[in-house]
Amino acid sequence: MLLFRFRFRSGPLGGLSFWALPGGALEPGESFADGARRELAEETGLEAPALGPEVAVRRYVMRAPEGDEVDVEERYFRLSVDAFELTTAGRTALEQEILAEHRWWNAEEIGAATDKIYPEDLLEMMAAQ
Repeated sequence: MLLFRFRFRSGPLGGLSFWALPGGALEPGESFADGARRELAEETGLEAPALGPEVAVRRYVMRAPEGDEVDVEERYFRLSVDAFELTTAGRTALEQEILAEHRWWNAEEIGAATDKIYPEDLLEMMAAQ
């Protein structure tokens, strides 16, 4: 799985570091699948014409980088891809600042990781499908 290390150097989340999947907020009127494809293209450069099945839905409250609490609904999609050259050209200024690195992980590596990975039940979520 492709995970990004989010590293907040300043602001309300300053000092926080964790690994998570590509993704982000929806634009007005955008479906979850369309938002996932757009975010994937922005954060990785990969243009996916279609996604695999939706494998999970999560709802929770989190603190946004600006410091406010937001209600979040996330949808997770499975997508298998051939190797590709990741590019950062489409990232927003905030993404350029906080996406410190990326890495491909296998299930064993995720299970043995000492770094924080979100969602915390990523392996169980993916295995259930």
